[in-house]
Amino acid sequence: MSSLFPALTGGPAERPALCFGERSLTYAGLAGAAGALAARLPRGGRVAVWATPVLETAVAVVAVLQAGAAAVPLNPKSGEKELGHILADSAPELVLAAPGDELPPPLRGVARVDVDADLRGAGPAAPAPASDADAEDPALIVYTSGTTGPPKGAVIPRRALATTLDALADAWRWTGDDVLVHGLPLFHVHGLVLGVLGPLRRGGSVRHLGRFSPQGVARELNDGATMLFGVPTMYHRIAQALPDDPELAKALGGARLLVSGSAALPVHDHERIAAATGRRVIERYGMTETLMNTSVRADGEPRAGTVGVPLPGVELRLVEEDGSVIASRDGETVGEIQVRGPNLFTGYLNRPDATAAAFTADGWFRTGDMAVRDPDGYVRIVGRKATDLIKSGGYKIGAGEIENALLEHPGVREAAVTGEPDPDLGERIVAWVVPADPQSPPGAEELADHVARRLAPHKRPRVVHHLATLPRNDMGKIMKRSLSRD
Repeated sequence: MSSLFPALTGGPAERPALCFGERSLTYAGLAGAAGALAARLPRGGRVAVWATPVLETAVAVVAVLQAGAAAVPLNPKSGEKELGHILADSAPELVLAAPGDELPPPLRGVARVDVDADLRGAGPAAPAPASDADAEDPALIVYTSGTTGPPKGAVIPRRALATTLDALADAWRWTGDDVLVHGLPLFHVHGLVLGVLGPLRRGGSVRHLGRFSPQGVARELNDGATMLFGVPTMYHRIAQALPDDPELAKALGGARLLVSGSAALPVHDHERIAAATGRRVIERYGMTETLMNTSVRADGEPRAGTVGVPLPGVELRLVEEDGSVIASRDGETVGEIQVRGPNLFTGYLNRPDATAAAFTADGWFRTGDMAVRDPDGYVRIVGRKATDLIKSGGYKIGAGEIENALLEHPGVREAAVTGEPDPDLGERIVAWVVPADPQSPPGAEELADHVARRLAPHKRPRVVHHLATLPRNDMGKIMKRSLSRD
C-alpha cells in the first residue's frame, strides 16, 4: 500500500512535524531520524516501544512503521506482572527507548536500541520503504485494559490506520495546515494513533504538552495551534479553570476544533465550556479494536451527549440481546453497538478463541457498548453492557444519563452509577458521589428527587455512597469494577 506518511518524502521539508516542549523535529529531521532507526529494525517483526510522552517515542513508532514492522507500545506505568504477560505474548525482537530511560526487570532480557531523535539529516526514509508493506500487515499491537483477564493484544493492520485517519480528515476537515495540541499518553490509540500519527499523515504538526495543564493548552492555542484533543478529565479541569482564566477562554474560543474522546464527556462540562468560550466540544467514539467508528462532524451539529454519526466506510447497527437488529431510531431504544468496516482490527494476538467470540457470524464486531440512536442517525452511548446497563423494574437503563443528571446538582463534583442486585427490582441503581463540599454532602433523598425530576422516577438512585475520589485509569475512565458493593 502507499506510504502512511507521504509528507516524510513529499512535503515541505522544513515544516514542523513534532514538538515536545523545547524539543522539535521538522519533516526533514523526522525523515532522517526515523529513516536511520528503521534501517536497524527487522522487517515484518515486532518491536516494543517504551512509550513515555517524549519525542523519542514518536520517532520510534514512525521508524517501526517505515520499516514495515509492528510496534508494540508499552505503558510505562504497567506493573511487572502485566508487562511480563505482554512481553511473553508479543515476543518482541527489540525494545526501543529514549537514551537514559531505566527499563523495569521484565524488559532486561529484550535487546535494547536507544532512539536518537537528534539525527537531523534528511536521510532516506528506510532501506525498505513502507510502500512495500501490504495493507493487511500488522502496524500496531495494542493491549487492552484486561478488565476480565490478562490484557489481549489487538492486532491493528496498516489498512485500519490509514482508513481511520482519512475518515477523520473527512469528518473534521483536517489538513496539513492544522496544528494539534494534546497531553495524552502515547501507549493508547487516542494519544498515539489520533494524536501523533494523525497529524503526520496529514502533513501537519503536533505539539505534545508532556503533562497536561489548562495553562499549557492556552499557551499553545494562543500561539497558533488549531485543534485540541483531550479526555473528559482534562475538559473537566478546563471547565473549572475557565471562570478565572480569560486567556484560556480566548484560546479555546479561537480553536478550530475541540475534540473529546475515550469516555463520555458530561453534558454539564459541555455546557460550561460552551458558555465561557462560544465553542462547543465535539465527541467521537472508538475502541482499541475498531479505532474510530463515529464522530460529530466539523460541519455538523455539536450536540452534547452524542458521538455523532458513523464515519465514512463504517457500518453501525444496534442489536437486542438475542441478536435481532433494532430498526427504530427513536432516541430511546437501547441496544448493543455492532460495527464493521475497514477500520477494524484483524484479531487478538494468539487468541483465536477471543477473536471468534468478538465477531458475529456475518462479520460484525460486538463492541459491548450500549447506545440509542436518534432519528437523524446521531448515536448516544449510555454505557458498557457489562457495567453500565442496569435492568431495574423491567426497564433497561443506561448509567450515563443518570451520571449526567447527578452532575447537574450543585453539590456533586463527580459521579458514577452502577447497579447491584435487588430482590424486587432485579437491580437497583447505586450512585457513587464525590461531593463538592465534603462537610455538607447532598443526601440520598435529595439526589433521588433531583434525578427523578430530570429523567424519570424509575431512574432515580436507590442508594448513594459518598467518596473522596473516584478510581480512574490513565485515560481518565472511571474504573467501576473497583467500586466496592459491600
